[in-house]
Amino acid sequence: MMSHYDIVVVGAGHAGTQMVFALTAGGFTGSIAIIGDEVTAPYERPPLTKGYLAADILSDELAFRGEAWWAGSDVERHLGTSVVAVDAKAHTVTTEDGGTIGYGTLVWSAGGEARLLRAPGAELDGVHVLRKLSDAEHVKRHVATARRAVVIGGGYIGLETAASLRKLGIEVTVVEALDRLLLRVTGDDVAAYLKARHEREGVEFLLGAGVSEILGEEGRATGVRLASGRELPADLVIVGIGLVPNVRQLAEAGAEVGNGVLVDKFCHTTLPDVYAIGDCVSFESDWVPDDRLRLESVQNANDQAKAVANTLLGKPQPYDALPWFWSHQYDDRLQTAGVLTGYDSAVLRGDPATGKFSVVYLRGDTVAAVDAINNVKDYAQSKALIGRTVPAGDSRLADPSVPLKDFLTEAQAA
Repeated sequence: MMSHYDIVVVGAGHAGTQMVFALTAGGFTGSIAIIGDEVTAPYERPPLTKGYLAADILSDELAFRGEAWWAGSDVERHLGTSVVAVDAKAHTVTTEDGGTIGYGTLVWSAGGEARLLRAPGAELDGVHVLRKLSDAEHVKRHVATARRAVVIGGGYIGLETAASLRKLGIEVTVVEALDRLLLRVTGDDVAAYLKARHEREGVEFLLGAGVSEILGEEGRATGVRLASGRELPADLVIVGIGLVPNVRQLAEAGAEVGNGVLVDKFCHTTLPDVYAIGDCVSFESDWVPDDRLRLESVQNANDQAKAVANTLLGKPQPYDALPWFWSHQYDDRLQTAGVLTGYDSAVLRGDPATGKFSVVYLRGDTVAAVDAINNVKDYAQSKALIGRTVPAGDSRLADPSVPLKDFLTEAQAA
């Protein structure tokens, strides 16, 4: 017999789980099911490249809620299976085990899969991605005996993983195909600071370097051959080269997709009674020039979940939350407010050599984003400043003794 629920949430990551919590906290009285492809109870993923990999956090500490909460709720969990097809007309989803589940409203929060390395040897034992708990567990088993690691990808996943491996005493080389670290997500000052910080910890960087092959013996990775011909010995290879949004099933059902599944201001897809939230969503945003954005962040997952829950609870409001992001590497904390896309200029506040500074990114005279390194005050004050205008060429913006909140007061007065 086909089961049917008022709301079916596909994906038990951050977005999907927070969706369930928001609905239950808001007093939703209908039936809810959540479908997840992992057998593990829903858990937090950001610590996987940080505390969990470095052995500072145990797997039991990752869970969003204990088993008692789930057992005491009316939420039905379908774990260890994924949705392979959506029938928008019939309002059903088909799971990989052959089951059919009907829905009144579908919330797609299936996230994405780690982008795989397309190179010979990528399937060898010792080559890993870091997206799920099972990935991190596989890495931890190899970490105990690993001496040298190559991290492919100089984004946040790669850098956080590099920091965790160095804490464990493993030699690390980071290989990045682009000419600069974090090219798509931050500016030159922050990228240079983090590169220097890692180098002080012993990390080697090879920028503008492509990977041609993973070398191996008897089915196990032993090194990485670069496009230049150079060979890097390694008994552990971590691939962190991005995420592929899980939207195929919605596309096949007729949903409009691009860089993710397209949704409107209320996170509604082009399919009837189907919403989408989290990493797999391309949403309308006032925070970027081209009006569309896809974010891979805890903030976005949480806030979109709350927005859709409010809509389903009869309190619809368009999603317009300010994007923010954070990263821990060693004892440094990076916090970002806003989105850097399309910025024209960057104003450095403070001296990076001190380990405490911030950068204000501008589109014309409008504040687009702020990066803060170990600078909680600038970060906190910057949130209200994003989207505001500042006087053109105002030299005070580069003066760290001038609080950012002073510019907010002037913008309001203007």
